[in-house]
Amino acid sequence: MASLGSPSSTASRQRGIIVTGASSGIGAYCARALKADGWRVFATARKPDDIAALEAEGMEAFFLDYRQSDSIEALVASVLERTGGRLDALYNNGAHAQAGAVEDLPVEALREQFEANVFGWHDLTRRIVPVMRAQGHGRIVHCSSILGLLPARYRGAYCASKYALEGLMLSLRQEVADAGIQVSLIEPGPIRSNIHANGMTWFLKNIDYAGSVHRAGYKAQMRQVRSEQAEAHRSDPQAVYAALSHALLSKRPRAHYVVTLPARIGVAMKRLLPAGLLYRILARNV
Repeated sequence: MASLGSPSSTASRQRGIIVTGASSGIGAYCARALKADGWRVFATARKPDDIAALEAEGMEAFFLDYRQSDSIEALVASVLERTGGRLDALYNNGAHAQAGAVEDLPVEALREQFEANVFGWHDLTRRIVPVMRAQGHGRIVHCSSILGLLPARYRGAYCASKYALEGLMLSLRQEVADAGIQVSLIEPGPIRSNIHANGMTWFLKNIDYAGSVHRAGYKAQMRQVRSEQAEAHRSDPQAVYAALSHALLSKRPRAHYVVTLPARIGVAMKRLLPAGLLYRILARNV
């Protein structure tokens, strides 16, 4: 793998990267691994205790809530002040997963899903692009999901946000390539993280599951999410970090990094199977 940017631009200074959603799961793992690999990590979280914990590990930590544009503006200003107006990479990772059948999903819940998973990512990204244009290089990596490539029952809001992210950022990839900026998407399958546990809060807040025609399906999903067997089949976040490292350091970073065997099988099924058969198979995977 080659170094990011030109040798003269990085040889005399530490490479800097913003990592969002670094309080737990994939974000926390990647932030620590990047620091261990010599990056200057600007990590974000929403809770003061999580910010303090990141700082205790030697990272520069900041508050960020993707739903609050002023927090995005403040993050970028603080980071650029510390780096002298430069930034080598951005890793968008923080998100939440709103579960629930589409017919049970309040419009406001869908809107909030997009605020956190799409609009906030767009806001942060477009503030960083001019910085990378000015310096002539940069890497932008988004942690999407296999659910940005394949639909799933009771995951319509999350799927919609990830499908939107894919389209938005693949367009960006084409628009900034001539400026020396590379954009990549990581599409993990099942990874050990807190997204399912955290998603339960949003599910209980916004979905009337007891009064829903889907209540039996919801109960089955909740049993599956909470089962030790399901946890055992989830991959370690190291699998995501391997993809992230390639996207950051390779001379030819990929547009897509499909991570975990279940995700790769899903992509192969999408390519090979008739749509009707594919969706019937996916519908049984509850």
